[in-house]
Amino acid sequence: MSPTFRALHNPNYRRYALGSLVSNTGTWMMRVAQDWLVLELTHGSGTALGVTTGLQFLPVLLLSPYAGVVADRFPKRRLLQLTQLTMALASLVLGLLAVVGVAEVWQVYVIAFLFGIGSAFDAPARQSFVSELVDADDLTNAVGLNSATFNAARIVGPAVAGLMIGALGGGAGATGWVILVNAASYGAVIWQLQHMDAALLHSPKPVARTPGMLLEGVRYVRSQPKMMLILVMVFFAGTFGMNFQITSALMATQVFGKGAGEFGILGSAMAVGSLAGALLSARRVRIRVRLLVGAALGFGSAEILAGLMPTYLSFAIVCPLIGLCTLTMLNSANATMQLESEPALRGRVMALYMTIVMGGTPIGSPIIGWVGQQYGARWTLLGGGILTILGVGLALALFARPARAQAESLARAEREPVPAEAA
Repeated sequence: MSPTFRALHNPNYRRYALGSLVSNTGTWMMRVAQDWLVLELTHGSGTALGVTTGLQFLPVLLLSPYAGVVADRFPKRRLLQLTQLTMALASLVLGLLAVVGVAEVWQVYVIAFLFGIGSAFDAPARQSFVSELVDADDLTNAVGLNSATFNAARIVGPAVAGLMIGALGGGAGATGWVILVNAASYGAVIWQLQHMDAALLHSPKPVARTPGMLLEGVRYVRSQPKMMLILVMVFFAGTFGMNFQITSALMATQVFGKGAGEFGILGSAMAVGSLAGALLSARRVRIRVRLLVGAALGFGSAEILAGLMPTYLSFAIVCPLIGLCTLTMLNSANATMQLESEPALRGRVMALYMTIVMGGTPIGSPIIGWVGQQYGARWTLLGGGILTILGVGLALALFARPARAQAESLARAEREPVPAEAA
């Protein structure tokens, strides 16, 4: 089997990847439809779009650390079935409201928040569950392939959603049918989780409940300068740079005067680069910090370049570059956090990671939406790119030297012979 796809030799992982592809396609369809629904209901308000995105990600900021404790305490396969069902129900309700023509903005806000609660508990369990599906030697490959399926769906989902919305009339009712497709897609994940071979899983024994479990995870991460360096970089990128739902929507509508179909194409264009980045990441066996730093700097620079593009076509051409840098950065960060963490703490480590990556969105997206409304859509990209680059500089200034010193200390300890025990 090709090194790029070596994790697929595991039957459980094959089922997982297939179910994820179906569900992720539906998720990306819903993202486009939800954004378009908000724009329809508010007559193009960037602030309302930012508030919706912020509410959807706010539970990640509030609940992910606790969700990490839950992921370490309970079987992840069953927990994932429950979270997928929760998100399916939220999608079902929003889709029905839109289809029957009674959807209002406040209802979208509430359902986005409820959907976010399911996502908050889903993310750390799903991220850490990958290490139970495959051997340690295949973990980096599996993380890359996860991103590849995610971004293959990202290519198809927005384009299909845009075409469906346009074909069905472009109004709020049209977005509802797309959201209902997403509600049905969660069944694929629930099915594949149910039909996995439990004997092939590398599931650690669930951790017993003890006082201070959450703080234990925080203290562990704080003691790892490499992890702290990664978290600072992805915080700035995730909070101020990775607001693609807002930036692409505002650029498509306000700057270039385009409709739902062209908006969906921008998401697919970005996903082409993301898919390439994911497949390149899947081939790597070893990840260096310099790769992560370079990808973060490239991401910030690509966003600035996109904000300066004069036409829709030139903007769409830059989108794959943004996607490539984004996925290279996130995959490198994700795999490093998992490989560097202790198995008993991995759920909490990944919860903190997801809190930083996604939890900054409730802070950044209302700000980015307001900036777009006050100063123009281009500044949502220019500002995000500049702040991402500044964040990389801050991370290196604070943690590069301690991370290097810790790595050298561990290398020396591995080279030193272990003294024989006294008789």
